[in-house]
Order: sequence, then C-alpha cells, then structure tokens
Amino acid sequence: MEMNLITNDCLTELLGGHQPPCLSLYQPTHRHHPENQQDPIRFRNLVKELEESLLQNLPKPEVVALLQPFEALAQDHEFWNHTLDGLAVFGGPGTFRTFGLQRAVEPLVIVAESYHTKPLRRFLQSTDRYQVLALSRDHVRLFAGNRNTLDEVDLAPGVPRTLTEALGEELTEPHQTIASYGSAGHAVSHGHGGQKDESEIDTPRFFRAIDRAVLTHHSKPSGLPLILAALPEYHGLFRQISHNSALLSEGIKIDPEALGLDQLRERAWKIMEPEYQSRLAGLAEAFAVSKSKGIGLEDLAQVAEAAFAGRVATLLVEADREVAGRIHAGSGNLHFENAGQPQGDDLLDDLGELVLKRGGRVFVLPSGRMPTDTGAAASCRF
Repeated sequence: MEMNLITNDCLTELLGGHQPPCLSLYQPTHRHHPENQQDPIRFRNLVKELEESLLQNLPKPEVVALLQPFEALAQDHEFWNHTLDGLAVFGGPGTFRTFGLQRAVEPLVIVAESYHTKPLRRFLQSTDRYQVLALSRDHVRLFAGNRNTLDEVDLAPGVPRTLTEALGEELTEPHQTIASYGSAGHAVSHGHGGQKDESEIDTPRFFRAIDRAVLTHHSKPSGLPLILAALPEYHGLFRQISHNSALLSEGIKIDPEALGLDQLRERAWKIMEPEYQSRLAGLAEAFAVSKSKGIGLEDLAQVAEAAFAGRVATLLVEADREVAGRIHAGSGNLHFENAGQPQGDDLLDDLGELVLKRGGRVFVLPSGRMPTDTGAAASCRF
C-alpha cells in the first residue's frame, strides 16, 4: 500500500460525513532499519485495542470486517519499509486511508462517530512548516519540511518537471544561418544565437510556467511559505517573474543538487525560523487584541457556543492537550466524559473541526506559546 503525505484536501475529506464507527489510529514510526522492525508489531497491538473497543458494541463478524484492511496493512512488508516519523490510519465502512507524517505522534486509538483529526491539524497547522522549491535552468523538485525533517514530495500532475515538459513544442530549437561560398561549393556555417540565446529565451518561460503551476497546485492549497533554492543568478530572474506571495524574500543561493537533504533542511530552517517565531507571536498578539475588544474567548463552553454559531474566525488549540468530551451536534452544548475512555472524543478536536466547517481557521500551538490555560483561544468575527 502506498504511503501518502497528509494535505489540507485530505483533512477536508476526513472532516466530511462518514458512516460510523470511525476508527482512528496513530503511532510513531521509524525511517530506518533496524528501528522500523518493531513498527508492525506496535501497529498490531494498537489494532488489538481497536478490536477490544469495537467488541463492546458490535458483533464479532462486523468487527472482523471493519479491521480487515488494518490486518492486511500489518502484513504489507513494503509499506513498513518506507515509513516516516509518524503514521495515521483511518478506517470505517467504505473508508480506509493511511498517511505518513513528518513528525512523531503519540500512540492512540479512538473509535467514535467522527475521525480524530487533531494530530493531523497539529501537523498541517503547525507554524514551522515550509516548502522548498529546488530550481535549475531545466528541471525542478519540491520539498516539504519543518525544523527537524525535509522530504521530497511528488509534484502535482499540473506541475511540469523539466524544461522540455513545460515548453513542449514551444521549446526554442538550436538555430543558425548557413552561408555557402567558395569555388568548390563548400558550405561554411556561421552560427547566430546558439545555446546562450536559447537559454535566454527559454529559461524565463520555464520559470514562469513553474511559478504559475507551483502557486496553483502547491502554495495555494497548502498555504505554506516557499523557499527558493537555486544558483545565485537565477534568484533575481525568478523573483522578477514570480506572482507567488508565499515566496520568502530570502532564499538558498546554491545549486540544490550540490546539497544533501540534511544540508538543504539546515539552510532552509535558518531562513524559516524567524518567520516561525514571528508567526507565533502574531497569533498570540491577535488574540490579545480580540480579547481587549470583547471578542476573544477562552472558556470552552463560550468557545463552543461561538463556534456553533459560526462566529469564530481564528481558533488556537494547544498541541499536547486533550479534553475528554464532545459538542452536541444539534445544540452546540458541551458533554464532558471521563478521561481515558477508548472511544471518547476529544473536545478540542471537535472544536477545531467545527470551526473549520464554519469557515474559520485553526492553528495548533505549542503549549508554551498558548495565550490561555484552557487549551483553546478563539478570536470571533463579532
């Protein structure tokens, strides 16, 4: 089975209506041998916990059918040889999805009426994430990462990978003017143009095509900052052409092919870290301003009421905090549960899901950077 990286579109799909029971499984994984040898064993143990939870409410044959894709995944040796730092698996009637995460997660299994997506939002909405566009005169690669990890990602179908793929029949052909003279009729070639002229024509066109495609298929869907990695002479040209507002003003001015993956990540994080710190401070400051205007909420009941009414514009959620409970779908009232129940929902997860469905934004912050001690901070529209 293929290992997919989580995207905002995937999260939206998981937040859509699904027939319960919805099975969510998270576990840390390892990239290399021999550490990854234990990952399938840990996965089977977590599947056993899912089984025990399901058997409390369903007959054995139904439980076996629901867990069949999980059991098949446990036997997929190729899958377990290509894991990242974390794994998220979602199953239920007619649904089975797996996602590799560039960040370790705590082992967790939940059976509920909806999928448990907070760990995914912790990853997708963490403010340390970025993309790197590795660009040369005739080909392109894209990477996604954070402070600790950088991985190459598959370019979307609409993004050309090479100069030839981008320009196709519009690619400038080598051209020269032929002058024939001499008594024997020998032809003497005088070249006009050549490789330099072709490059001057095609490189800007290639960069323009790449900028347009990356903006459409990667930057807009992800909302992530973009760092350009290219030879110094290409930075000015690409920035002159680019219409991508996610492109950071500072870039990596070296041929990216000359750098190992860790070297590329280190250089990217030096550029990204000030942006990360500034964004954290800005989110906390924006909440303080909202609170001073009477539209900043931290009491969970008040946040739930505002989220249900569609008033929450921005919700900050504490990354390592869980509150056992759920929001009543018909009223927005809170229902608290005993912590530790295997099939219990996380109230903070439900709040984030509700805000997203009502058109708000959700950011998951480290506990030390949260402006409240309730696990949530909401800035309302009115």
